[in-house]
Amino acid sequence: MTVASRRRNNTNFDNSLISRLQKQFPDLIPPAIALIIFLVVWQAFSWLPGATLPGPIQVIQDTWILIMYPFYDKGGIDKGLFWQIWASLQRVAISYTLAAIVGIGVGIAIGVNKTIYKALDPLFQLLRTVPPLAWVPISLAALRQNEPAALFVIFITAIWPILINTYVGVTQIPQDYNNVAKVLQLNKKDYFFNILIPAALPYIFTGLRIAIGLAWLAIIAAEIVMSGIVGIGFFIWDAYQNNNVSEVILALVYIGIVGLLLDKLMAWIQTLIVPAEQK
Repeated sequence: MTVASRRRNNTNFDNSLISRLQKQFPDLIPPAIALIIFLVVWQAFSWLPGATLPGPIQVIQDTWILIMYPFYDKGGIDKGLFWQIWASLQRVAISYTLAAIVGIGVGIAIGVNKTIYKALDPLFQLLRTVPPLAWVPISLAALRQNEPAALFVIFITAIWPILINTYVGVTQIPQDYNNVAKVLQLNKKDYFFNILIPAALPYIFTGLRIAIGLAWLAIIAAEIVMSGIVGIGFFIWDAYQNNNVSEVILALVYIGIVGLLLDKLMAWIQTLIVPAEQK
């Protein structure tokens, strides 16, 4: 085989490999290119005279131990990033579950009963606009312990999109469904499980997906201002206090990845529960 023919074969192989990758991963190429451009621009800015923010290369160099050993545990708050994130996720799981139960229950109640809606709606509209950080001093004053206070901040932040979307889903049930229920003379139990819940599920899951992101944001805010608890939020604050900017940036990357995975998890659960024609 001549050199020219080998080159042609190599070129054809490279082209076929690229085409196969494009067919298998068409949605990965654009974000990968955007990520590379972002990292290059960030690194370039970090090299400018007077720049104080470390670039991606410096971040990796400064946090290499944290990246390679995420499972270390020396007791107290001196733990690897895995345990910091795990502690935060546990708090989110507890409060988010409670928010889902209460939010769906109350959302259904105000959706089917106009009197309850008129009584509670002004209060809900007032409370839902309060930022998560504003709840921190109130929760600390009422509960007097960091852990319950952090759980409350997540709960009160996550409940509103669940409650509101559940209410909207209940009120948006097609009238034809209600007419069929009347014709079939369905009792309240059958109406609830066969008409109301299936019709409201897409709205409920929209609220759940929004709420999981807000819950993850709230725990970071709560942990930042609550000292002495293991969690990724307090890790960021502690790193900032010690002027470890690279550790702060690394924690932000982990937070973003976990937030993305939580949203994808909820989307996957939605595909398992909600029929495709209802999405």
